[in-house]
Amino acid sequence: MKKALFFEKLNDNSVKCLLCPHNCIVKNNHSGICGVRKNIKGELISLNYGEVTALNIDPIEKKPLFHFYPGKSAFSIGTWGCNFKCAFCQNYEISQERPSGIYKLKPEEIVKIVEDRNIKIVAFTYSEPIVWFEYIYETAKLLKEKDIKTALVTNGYINKDPMKKIMPYIDAMNIDLKGFNVEFYKKIIGGKKEPVMENIKLAVENNIHIEITTLIVTNGNDNINELKEMFKWIGNISKNIPLHLSRYYPVYKYHEPPTDIEKLKYIYNIAKEYLNYVYLGNVWDEKYESTYCPECKTLLIKREGYNISIQNIDDKGRCKNCSKKIPVII
Repeated sequence: MKKALFFEKLNDNSVKCLLCPHNCIVKNNHSGICGVRKNIKGELISLNYGEVTALNIDPIEKKPLFHFYPGKSAFSIGTWGCNFKCAFCQNYEISQERPSGIYKLKPEEIVKIVEDRNIKIVAFTYSEPIVWFEYIYETAKLLKEKDIKTALVTNGYINKDPMKKIMPYIDAMNIDLKGFNVEFYKKIIGGKKEPVMENIKLAVENNIHIEITTLIVTNGNDNINELKEMFKWIGNISKNIPLHLSRYYPVYKYHEPPTDIEKLKYIYNIAKEYLNYVYLGNVWDEKYESTYCPECKTLLIKREGYNISIQNIDDKGRCKNCSKKIPVII
């Protein structure tokens, strides 16, 4: 356990957590919505500091990050807890409760592990990294000193001050924008879309590599007109932001049928009207996973699952056929 950052003390030993837009008022001996920040005698304590529930060496594409060192491996670690309550959560065993199997690792130990294995990227993923803020902040600072890249796979639900504090130590983010339906965010997710949208803009403005994922949930966030507005909004920030549209499967508390593949492909084609780089997840079709030049349509990066082949990008990051600059970090 560790004293949390970003809270203020209130009367009667209560505290107000200022980490995320929930801004929970937490009474003594209670936890906030995330379940991992607890008021102990008038101090907000991070319960999951140093507690790792999952770790693995993954392809960076699994995050998914397609334009950030494609074909490379990332040391992926996660904790428990989340500040959302998604009814279709795929990792609910670690996001909504404290599992039994936990590794205890100090930030310095993470650095040693990745150095010993000569891994150049660490991804904070699996459950929501924002609620692991203190641990990630300390670990990412050490990794930055060693020139090891860092990535957050996050719902983006964080207040501006902590976002600004951690951004200098983060190289890439995949942010879940879970649709453009206000009621869907409120009832099915347990939050609001606006703070997520603001953090996407803030990250882009601060030159963090950004990719966005939207799980297309049957009878949830799959309204075509709403999705068009979302694609248009992303495109107004930058047409070059990669967008991953993933197929939903019923899990946890949400039991609608899986996303219809033909509808998902239809949505993909609409997204391509607004964005240069759109991908489909959980479909396993190289046509929808590979990267093409938006100018001349040349195949640039071929993806067959996690078999990655960089084919037509030169050493200056340009399409070999038409010389268009491609926003891919290699």
